[in-house]
Amino acid sequence: MIKKATEAPFMPAGDYGRSLRGMGVNLLVRSIERALPFFREVLEVEVVHADPDFAVLRHGGQEWMLHADHTYTENPLLALTGDGALRGAGIELRLYDIDPDAAAARAEAKGYHLLQPPKDKPHGLRETYLVDVDGYVWVPGQGIPDPPA
Repeated sequence: MIKKATEAPFMPAGDYGRSLRGMGVNLLVRSIERALPFFREVLEVEVVHADPDFAVLRHGGQEWMLHADHTYTENPLLALTGDGALRGAGIELRLYDIDPDAAAARAEAKGYHLLQPPKDKPHGLRETYLVDVDGYVWVPGQGIPDPPA
């Protein structure tokens, strides 16, 4: 593993690993620095920690991680994400309680790909499909109010 971070981590890796519970999501990205603007500026999620190797993001009490490709040099998963590979094909990463219209407008203003504009769906959510710089599809959405009785 190659590390580029020069500062001390926000907590020792072993302590962080042992603190995790339930289900976790870790996304491999080409560059943490290149990936973060989408999360900060479009989805407006909390960046708990970020350095050149690793980031922890949080929304709605849930955390997920980003690892830069260079940290996975000894991991077989990196071979599947080669240059030009479509990362995350077949998965929707859903974030609830984010205004899809506002997120879509921010994404378009920043030049991100809008896969599907905001739309009311029959399952009671208004959502949009946005593609981040690494090709992952994010679906911010929020509940549609019940129609008047």
